[in-house]
Amino acid sequence: MPRSVEIDPHSGFCGGVIRAIGKAEDFLAGGRTLYSLGAIVHNDIELERLSAKGLVTVDKSFLDGDGTGKSLLIRAHGEPPETYRRAEAQGFDVIDCTCPVVLQLQKSIREAWSRLHSGKADSGTLIIFGKIGHAEVLGLQGQVEGRAIVVEDILMLEAALESGQIRTDAAVEIFSQTTKSPAEYAAICNLLRERMPDPSLLTVHETICSQVAMRHERMQEFAAAHDVIIFVSGRASSNGQVLSDLCRKVNPRTHLIGGPGELKPEWFSEGDSVGVCGATSTPKWLLEEVARAVV
Repeated sequence: MPRSVEIDPHSGFCGGVIRAIGKAEDFLAGGRTLYSLGAIVHNDIELERLSAKGLVTVDKSFLDGDGTGKSLLIRAHGEPPETYRRAEAQGFDVIDCTCPVVLQLQKSIREAWSRLHSGKADSGTLIIFGKIGHAEVLGLQGQVEGRAIVVEDILMLEAALESGQIRTDAAVEIFSQTTKSPAEYAAICNLLRERMPDPSLLTVHETICSQVAMRHERMQEFAAAHDVIIFVSGRASSNGQVLSDLCRKVNPRTHLIGGPGELKPEWFSEGDSVGVCGATSTPKWLLEEVARAVV
């Protein structure tokens, strides 16, 4: 039996997810159906709980139908302007739960694009460090009609530089998806600085959510303080993948699970100190269920 089990006090929903789920639950308390454009949170178990209350997850094709009398939730990840136009044209009642941090980032990206292209066409490059196809990134790209360059890692940045897709002789502004690794973003920005003949042409925007950035440092400390780490997250969570990888680098005995049913006895030894933590999309109640299952 493990000696002790501790839940990371800093794990669980971030402010943006808490706000979105709170608005959804308030609406659903009235016994009405609420349509969420995409999964409100990347956690299957939490989605099942909300589905039982009347939340229905839909995709973009839902916007092609008549929205009269239907309420549509925009999740914390945000959406491109085109989504709002389509929803309005079809008569949907939109409940916008875009995270305030994401809303500010969207605004900053629009402003940067305007600065870069206020003169002659193609006078500068706007880069987004993020996961291609991620809901937040799609919303960010939509602010500039898909004309930003998205890079997922150093290798993609190298390729974009080598091909000339990113010009180093003109202004470059770079932003990060709010849930990315601060260390990876710093490495991306450092490489850009090295490649720019005139580093003053590069503008780096610190757009990783402060809650997320703080969790990275604390998560490393938490992982180092225990013999075994049980990281609880939905498989579709980008933040969960980033944070679980971070834990594994510090503590090789890190195991990623979706819920208590995935725990395996062979992961534990007599007297182990076990730490239970999770992503910004992992509810506290699920962390507590996993902790109880460990013991």
